[in-house]
Amino acid sequence: MSAKISIRFFDDREVRAVWDETNAKWWFSVLDIVAVLTNQDDYTKTRNYWKYLKAKLKKENSQVVSATTQLKLLAPDGKRRLADMLDYNGIIALGKTFPGTKANRFIEWFTYSDESIDGKSKTKAYALFDSSFVNSLEVGTSNGLQQIHAYLFGGLYDFAGKIRQKNISKGGFQFAVSHFLGDTLKQIEAMPETTFDEIVHKYVEMNIAHPFMDGNGRSTRIWLDLILKKRLKKCVDWSKISKIGYMNAMMTSPTKSNLLKTLLNNALTDKINDREMFMKGIDYSYYYEEN
Repeated sequence: MSAKISIRFFDDREVRAVWDETNAKWWFSVLDIVAVLTNQDDYTKTRNYWKYLKAKLKKENSQVVSATTQLKLLAPDGKRRLADMLDYNGIIALGKTFPGTKANRFIEWFTYSDESIDGKSKTKAYALFDSSFVNSLEVGTSNGLQQIHAYLFGGLYDFAGKIRQKNISKGGFQFAVSHFLGDTLKQIEAMPETTFDEIVHKYVEMNIAHPFMDGNGRSTRIWLDLILKKRLKKCVDWSKISKIGYMNAMMTSPTKSNLLKTLLNNALTDKINDREMFMKGIDYSYYYEEN
């Protein structure tokens, strides 16, 4: 069994999955699904409800129970413990045992195809950890960022890896003027990156530059982690930073970066070569971009 773990998000709640290399499929956490469908934050209450539901389904000879397997997942006490898991078909069957529109909406979300641009790009991002390409990337340069963007979006966007030629804005904020973008990127590239504060400052400036028509955040967060890894032997555990917290910090960062620095500093880890940490980071990075 591979250690590859993926995190999906439904209504801002985690749904964890473990990749089964032997059978080439994902196994999903039953307790995560039950917590979503019952809108429950208490782990003990969620577990007790699943015990009740499992006994009820078993009495009804439901195939949901017989399809359940057990794999190790991180428990609230910080230890890896065996947890009930279901595959794709099992989760759909489980969802159908819950009445109401939320269950229907969950099934609709769960069965959404990964064939979208984001889905395909995320698959490429996962593969980056295991590729030799990641070791050849330039670190801290605009060219290195273009390499990352081209890798993530190559074949998906015709502008993959290309510096934009048009002005863009988001939420009323105007990013760097395209006409001067070449000079702006050279200035950012020349910025020092020897301390944590310098690295965050450089990251903020690159975000203001926003050199691509789309995919800036997903590319630049990988770019940031590579700088932190090279200079400080650290990376960001993005799972420790909420979507709302990150977005608020980024919105204020052009004029006041203290909030962003605090968020990133509190989430730093020395697990720079940990595969699960990287995969989890990709999950959160793509989650930040969901509307």
